[in-house]
Amino acid sequence: MVTDSSADLPIELLQKYDITVVPMNVSIEGKDYQEGVDLTPQEFFKKMFVAAELPKTSQPSPATFAAAYSKFPADSDILCLTISSGLSGTYQSATIGKDLTENKVTVFDTLAGSLGHGMQILRAAELAEQGHSLDEIIANLTEYRENMNIYILLDTLENIVKGGRLSKFQGSLAKLLNIKVLLQRGNGGTVEISEKIRGKKKSQKRLLEVIKQSKSDFSETVFGITHTGNIEEAEALKNEIIAQCHPKDVMLNYMGATMGTYAGKGGMIISY
Repeated sequence: MVTDSSADLPIELLQKYDITVVPMNVSIEGKDYQEGVDLTPQEFFKKMFVAAELPKTSQPSPATFAAAYSKFPADSDILCLTISSGLSGTYQSATIGKDLTENKVTVFDTLAGSLGHGMQILRAAELAEQGHSLDEIIANLTEYRENMNIYILLDTLENIVKGGRLSKFQGSLAKLLNIKVLLQRGNGGTVEISEKIRGKKKSQKRLLEVIKQSKSDFSETVFGITHTGNIEEAEALKNEIIAQCHPKDVMLNYMGATMGTYAGKGGMIISY
């Protein structure tokens, strides 16, 4: 199985299921890095928080994906899961890459980012380990993807302003009024504003309300929470989800550069 590094899965799970990771490219103040190769999430956020300009991320080249595919035996059925095509050109790169190799490759668009993407990889790996066929895995993944909820809680709008997605005036006004933004997954795996909430405590309380309203039974639900270094807040949210929703499991990990660039300081992504 192949994926890109934006899935934000802990390295022990990548190793457990022998998942090949193709690194995303990151540029910080003119210096280029490969995510997960020569740049950890902790190092990325340390650099980003002091950088004058927003870091730039870009998808791996088709040739990089082709090289990853070619490492598998010629008769292998390779499944490649990528970050949402609504957020990155990675899906297109992975698809072009399969035409550059003789291997049989199926590319699946997760329509998600961070652990929303990562949990689909885990689902596919577990199904493969259980002996399911590729067609059965794709059918299961498609249903899982369509029923997945993804929310992004922003503590600051600084990076959205730097990225040109919000005017400086709107960003300054939001900072003055202590406005927090809750984003959700939109059509085609894009991201759209769900709500604007005044105050951090109110925003976190509202997030929990939205989660509880989305389902009546979480006993078979796995949550994924990623953060940008605000570990205590993420742990507190994890504990509240466990106490109020009683899910099957809650995964917690650092957000990588791809989503973290726009989430900014204090951001969190919740997928389930």
